[in-house]
Amino acid sequence: MPDLRPWRARLAAAALCAAVASPASAFDELEALPEGPGREESYYSCIACHSFQVVTRQGMSRGMWEDTITLMSERHGMPELQPDEREMVVNYLAEHFPATQATGGSRRGWTNPFAPPQ
Repeated sequence: MPDLRPWRARLAAAALCAAVASPASAFDELEALPEGPGREESYYSCIACHSFQVVTRQGMSRGMWEDTITLMSERHGMPELQPDEREMVVNYLAEHFPATQATGGSRRGWTNPFAPPQ
């Protein structure tokens, strides 16, 4: 079996460099997010697993946000949101991080490979 210690050290060094070189996103603080109903619910639902910057970069339609929340619950273990909380989160994300944000109207974000053709 090959000795993997040199690779582990390189990987650890690369991870440390990436962490130091990448400044924290302003969106990783709740107060930096746009005000509105569902802000806290959205932030705390998402930040439990990943940076909120991941969310802000998506720019998706309401339907895509719905699909993404379903995917996060079904595939990645995100706790199911109660219907009223889910509605708040989807409304917040669709309003503040829509598909047209900084994209010139082009489609961005995740595409559900199992969705019926539209």
